[in-house]
Amino acid sequence: MTSLADLKKRLLKNPEVRKEYDALEEEFALMAEVAKARARAGLSQAELARRMKTTQSTIARLESGRGRPSTRTLDRFAKATGHRLKISFVPMKGASETARRSSPRKRGPRATSRSAL
Repeated sequence: MTSLADLKKRLLKNPEVRKEYDALEEEFALMAEVAKARARAGLSQAELARRMKTTQSTIARLESGRGRPSTRTLDRFAKATGHRLKISFVPMKGASETARRSSPRKRGPRATSRSAL
């Protein structure tokens, strides 16, 4: 019988599977942070739902990753758990070269149409 770890290792050797697996990293990280924040606050899903004026099932969906929460929802979650929401942009490996190649060229001042004058 194959263990789960062995199966994962074997599947991740496939470049297509690895790409899809890596693409989900941020979603899994968000789910983990949400669960940790609630645990640090010492709140049950029901207590958190009351503080956010929502339902326990909504909190369960948020923690399970079913759906993508808006920044407004994440801000409400943060405040209800005694946290501050912080969003940051972290450069991807090798992205600086790609970003330079794909950035738009600088142009001169924009021409104004005569009707706008």
